[in-house]
Amino acid sequence: MSKGLSKVAYRPVGIVAGIAAGALAGAIFRQVWKLTAGDGDAPDPVDEDRHWGEILAAAALQGAIFSVVRAAVDRGGAVGVRRLTGRWPD
Repeated sequence: MSKGLSKVAYRPVGIVAGIAAGALAGAIFRQVWKLTAGDGDAPDPVDEDRHWGEILAAAALQGAIFSVVRAAVDRGGAVGVRRLTGRWPD
């Protein structure tokens, strides 16, 4: 299969994977936040009742979870495309 075709085959996989990664990362973050902070809701950056440390910790945790989930989903999608097409997507 041509290089261009594997790239085209990966495009819809990448879009769906991105949406799924965002949803999965959000669900994981909410559960981790509940366990670590003992609070059901993560702080909103403009909530004046929350302190800087809590807001920045939540943002860092959310970013880390999103990055790991996104990388895992992207990698899995690329492996799947290689299995289907025989080529690694660019």
